[in-house]
Amino acid sequence: MRLYPKDELYREMAFISYYFHWSEEEVAALEHADRRRWCSEISSINKELSPSKDKKEKSITEMSGRRI
Repeated sequence: MRLYPKDELYREMAFISYYFHWSEEEVAALEHADRRRWCSEISSINKELSPSKDKKEKSITEMSGRRI
């Protein structure tokens, strides 16, 4: 069995908590796939709101070094 990398888990939890103001317990209770989906959705919204190439909005998919 392979465990989910702890640093990546914290990064995703912080990302969702920052944008949704959800508690640690609420975010931790999410299933892995749901948490990844929320990160992807937040990142997509950020890109749509700030499409400028000069000003990059935060994207969890880019911060982790791979696409979700």
